[in-house]
Amino acid sequence: MYSGPFPILYEDNHLLAVNKPAGLPTMGVAPDEPSVVSLARQYIKHRYQKPGNVYLGVVSRLDASTSGVLLLARTSKAAARLTAQFRGREVEKTYWAIVSGRLEPPTGELTDWVRKDEAQQRMVLASPGSAAAKEARLRYRRLRFLGQGSLVEIELLTGRKHQIRLQFAERGFPLWGERKYGRGQPFAAGTALHSLRLSLTHPVRQERIDLFAPLGKAWQDLGVDG
Repeated sequence: MYSGPFPILYEDNHLLAVNKPAGLPTMGVAPDEPSVVSLARQYIKHRYQKPGNVYLGVVSRLDASTSGVLLLARTSKAAARLTAQFRGREVEKTYWAIVSGRLEPPTGELTDWVRKDEAQQRMVLASPGSAAAKEARLRYRRLRFLGQGSLVEIELLTGRKHQIRLQFAERGFPLWGERKYGRGQPFAAGTALHSLRLSLTHPVRQERIDLFAPLGKAWQDLGVDG
């Protein structure tokens, strides 16, 4: 039975979905440092006794401090088709977050224009239509209060880098564990941001699949269980 560094949520000849723990980068680290991609390649190579290099296409990414559903493609054809779905906004993406303070109003939609500030190595708000700026949109609803914070469900309508963290922090509600975009309340595991669910069309079978990632111990210790 598999007992690797992360739970496998879904697996077939075309896809591999894992529940990424907070603190583990998706990819882009030094060769001797672990990442989801390197560990997933090791897992596939060992399980299926594959010689040579193992192909894995990254079609969704999560910040190192974020946990939850992360989807990988096991073939280039699946990767291309899934990438088209994400770009076409055909994938439903649901996140849970804990933000500092009492979030008001309890429901809403946030729309901003964002760009990367290379000097600061962070995302910033920008004027609509300005150079390199992209629209960032999400819908949210407050689920309940957690002491000094609010548990929030987020429907991510675009997929901009650090979008959720930036948009809530700019409105005075930084996520718990946040340090780059404001100072949030402490959180035991990375940032209190979890990719709870992805809903998409299977790239080969053309049927809808839902990928759900249970919340980790840091959330459960607060009495939060998705």
